[in-house]
Amino acid sequence: MGFYLLSLTLVLLSGFGFLPSVKTASDYTTLVYKGCANQTFTDPTGVYSQTLSALFTSLISQSSKYKFFKTTSNGGQTTISGLFQCRGDLSNVDCYNCVSRIPEMSNSLCGNTIAARIQLLGCYILYENSGFPQISGLELLYKTCSSSQAVGSGFEERRDSAFSAVESGVVSSNGFYTTSYESMYVLAQCEGDLGTSDCGECVKTAVQRAQVECGSSISGQAYLDRCYVTYSYYPNGVSKKSFSGTGQSTEKTIAIVMGGAAAVGFGVVCLMFLRSMMKKDY
Repeated sequence: MGFYLLSLTLVLLSGFGFLPSVKTASDYTTLVYKGCANQTFTDPTGVYSQTLSALFTSLISQSSKYKFFKTTSNGGQTTISGLFQCRGDLSNVDCYNCVSRIPEMSNSLCGNTIAARIQLLGCYILYENSGFPQISGLELLYKTCSSSQAVGSGFEERRDSAFSAVESGVVSSNGFYTTSYESMYVLAQCEGDLGTSDCGECVKTAVQRAQVECGSSISGQAYLDRCYVTYSYYPNGVSKKSFSGTGQSTEKTIAIVMGGAAAVGFGVVCLMFLRSMMKKDY
């Protein structure tokens, strides 16, 4: 009997070893969009490049301590202002890892432009040369909507109720707020130095743009200059913890369920085998 128990233990351990591993953390370093100025800089002496590099170095160093930081780098007659912001639910380590990836991406995606904004799922960096034309904080910079449409009635009511909750919640939560309502998950964030009233107005505008632009799409994102809103609808009740802003969330949840089901099924088979061996012994 002891032999059978030892064999069963080894089989169970080896069986679980073959279960698929699933990463639940969202890929916060995925590129969402890039915004590159049309104007480029000429830099025969290398001063501009050095000033921009100093700015990036300062932003990266601060990202291990803060979720939002704004600074200016001076190099003779060249002045470049910049900032970074991380998503409110990122740890300091994740924030640093996110921000530190952007300078190289900026160089690759935008080259020698006098202003650029690189938005990842978990953070963004914005920089601009002194005197660069300013735009309204409510300007729509980027939007995307899922091609999948909600089926059946009640979707718009759920979406609008979740939007309403995030509009009020972001004002009282220091500019970052998430909420879930009947399978609808919504996230909103304002730029770190935006006042409470302006933050509420910005998110309200972003919500309106998402409603108009995305309609019945089951997920969407609306990025304004100083705030953004993302939402995703899970009709099958996927937990908001698996939300990553991409279609990978549902796939990861399915993988977890399948892995768990395989483990349970394998355990039942092994228990039946053990029971059979016990009967034979008796």
